[in-house]
Order: sequence, then structure tokens, then C-alpha cells
Amino acid sequence: MADDKEVERLVKRMDLLDQRLDNIDTMVTAVAERVMSQPISLIITCPHCRKNIEITIIGTGKLTK
Repeated sequence: MADDKEVERLVKRMDLLDQRLDNIDTMVTAVAERVMSQPISLIITCPHCRKNIEITIIGTGKLTK
């Protein structure tokens, strides 16, 4: 009896975790699609030489001006 309730509780927690992971996947996918539709530039300062490093990522979307 106690084992059945424990299993039911575990199944419910696993279902909740699955729903949360699905929601996270949906949000990450939406953000990635939005980000990839436009160019992104990152400017990072090197902690050793203090020079700026520019990294530009261009997605699959067409560039517009």
C-alpha cells in the first residue's frame, strides 16, 4: 500500500518535471528562432591583455538595413 502511494507520487512528480522541461524547450526554441533572425555582436574584453574581442554571429535570416 505505501509503495503504491510512493510510486503514484513519483509518477506525478515525473509528469510535472516533464511538463516543465517541455515549457523550457518551447521558450528556448522561441528565443533561438528570434535571435537567429538577426545578427548578434558580442564585444568582450580579454582579461589578460585588455583588448576588445568582437564576435559576430549571423543567423539564417536575411540581413536588413
